[in-house]
Amino acid sequence: MGILKNVFAFMAVSTLIVGGVLIGGTIVAAKGIDKAGDELQKKVH
Repeated sequence: MGILKNVFAFMAVSTLIVGGVLIGGTIVAAKGIDKAGDELQKKVH
């Protein structure tokens, strides 16, 4: 039972870490796209 509990705890922690990395990556990508969009808009106008 203790081993099973440890496996579930490890899975939960792994899921949180992977989720955090995905969210962080999405935010960084969104900022990069936003910056590129601003530069493109300056060139157009």
